[in-house]
Amino acid sequence: MIDIAVHDLEKEYQVGQPVLRGLTFQVDTGERVGILGRNGAGKTTLFRILTGQEEADAGQVTIAPGKRLGLISQIPHYPAGYTVQDVLETAFDDLRRMEQELHALSQRLAGAEPALLDRYDRLQAAYEMGGGYEISTRLEKVCAGLGIERAFREKQFADLSGGEKTRINLARLILVDTEILLLDEPTNHLDLNATVWLEEYISHYKGTVLVISHDRYFLDKTISRVVELKEGKADFYAGNYSFYAVEKERRYLEQLRQYKKEQAELQRLSDTVRSMHEHNTEHLHKRAFSIEKRMEKLQSAARPEQRKHLKVKFSQAEFRADDLLTLKEISKSFGSQTLFDGVSLRVEPGDRIALLGDNGAGKSTLLKIILGEELQDKGKVEHGLTGKVGYLPQQIRFAHPERSLYDTMLYEAGCDAQQARDRLGKFLFRGEDVFKPVSVLSGGEQSRLRLCMLMDEKVNFLILDEPTNHLDLDSREWIEEAVEEFGGTLLFVSHDRYFIDRFATRVWTLGGGKISDFRGGYQDYLAHQERMKSLAPAPSRREVKVKKEKPKRTGGTKQLKKELAAAEKRMEKLDGLLADLNSRREAAVSDYQALQALAEEEASYTQEYDQLMETWETLSEAIAAEEG
Repeated sequence: MIDIAVHDLEKEYQVGQPVLRGLTFQVDTGERVGILGRNGAGKTTLFRILTGQEEADAGQVTIAPGKRLGLISQIPHYPAGYTVQDVLETAFDDLRRMEQELHALSQRLAGAEPALLDRYDRLQAAYEMGGGYEISTRLEKVCAGLGIERAFREKQFADLSGGEKTRINLARLILVDTEILLLDEPTNHLDLNATVWLEEYISHYKGTVLVISHDRYFLDKTISRVVELKEGKADFYAGNYSFYAVEKERRYLEQLRQYKKEQAELQRLSDTVRSMHEHNTEHLHKRAFSIEKRMEKLQSAARPEQRKHLKVKFSQAEFRADDLLTLKEISKSFGSQTLFDGVSLRVEPGDRIALLGDNGAGKSTLLKIILGEELQDKGKVEHGLTGKVGYLPQQIRFAHPERSLYDTMLYEAGCDAQQARDRLGKFLFRGEDVFKPVSVLSGGEQSRLRLCMLMDEKVNFLILDEPTNHLDLDSREWIEEAVEEFGGTLLFVSHDRYFIDRFATRVWTLGGGKISDFRGGYQDYLAHQERMKSLAPAPSRREVKVKKEKPKRTGGTKQLKKELAAAEKRMEKLDGLLADLNSRREAAVSDYQALQALAEEEASYTQEYDQLMETWETLSEAIAAEEG
């Protein structure tokens, strides 16, 4: 069954510059589709047309009758005074109306007419099917997953930041349980834990999902098909993001091979035509004109485009610092909220440190303390004499946004005229674009300009705060290529798991007022976290009895012990497989697709191990009961 059908969609904002030109595709029920394309390709425009916020100039959009559609980026207006809890409760408006009608009907049931009793029965069945008896459970489950604490729910919705409103709206739409979910950059305002929870939710979601995202990990986990918007039309890829990236390159190379073949044929035909005309006979002239018509078609073929690469690298200090940064008993609080207390850490030369933690944990504050932009309450920050720091902040700001890119490079980066042109050109700011005011640049373009200014500074310690935020997929790859070439020390905050996985050799986790220091890559860190969970204290014997029913088996204690031994043997086997997987991960450290496959393999082993552990506990209790 088709949930969404788009046929010959046209949309133009400026005359002669169409965003969509004959866009056609369909989405079947239950599909998970990634909508990809460069910034400005029309992705958000498509979503706005699907939800009726905008009208197409031409074409048709059909949504399956009776299907409810929800858009995450669209934040509805609520009455003044609405708290976060009030907004979340609006997800249950239909159920609350049923609840009120059921209550009213119950007052009239004594000696009621059969029609009234029938209405009550049908309404009660609909209320139960809609989850009316599970409202509180569903609300608490979603809030826990997205990190929406009870105290936060008392805040006024109007006072929240844009990111906080987006997160609350995401929770509300999940609670409404729409049949078609449109996600426009859903992970932009989520921390890692909430993002993982959302991935898990989507994997069990029974409806249809369309996703616009620059989060490659998220795409790999949530989609099984890609619709790429390109020049107003659609290209299709039957796989997740990793498949799309490989297949897109393969298609480009094939198109390039075909183009070169056609150009060689064009040259051969050109030589043939020239020779025929030189013979100056009527027969050969006619033959030449016929060949020239063939040539016109070949001449009209454009060379396949490939994305432009930034060929730049950070200018590094000629020396490598031996003593970069030491934190001694650092503490910081805001009012009654303690961000961290008694933090002592040392940055080693060559470290590539990922600073992780939930939103609001204090990651950016710690970076500002390190940079001297914020004062700590207690403790000492010691910088090495040979350290030269380069910093890319999360919020890009320019002292004079009214200046052009060219003037910004002249006055703020200390370039001469030729250097300004050359450096801007390397970052794909060319032609008249260099005379645009900085204020009109997109978030990604502003990040690119700041990088252009930063990369010529000679640094040996690079600090990045969410460096891939607001960047499209191409721009993310550009900055990653530059960081890859950087030979100094790196400290970064990021929610981009691909970026973390690619660069982290050490992980600092901020939470509960402390920072834990893990020496190893991101996959090793995740494996360590899973091991810590498995080593957590098991529930008490009484709790286990409440949660689990004893297995009904035949064969007595002997059979139970046989099954217990089998479970232990398989768990031992899984321990070996997990250890082997870690060594394979080290060998594939630079291969994203291989790492992704290993992560999935590890998740499978870990899930099986957890299930076996539950079986082992249940069998152990049953044996103890039999023998007792």
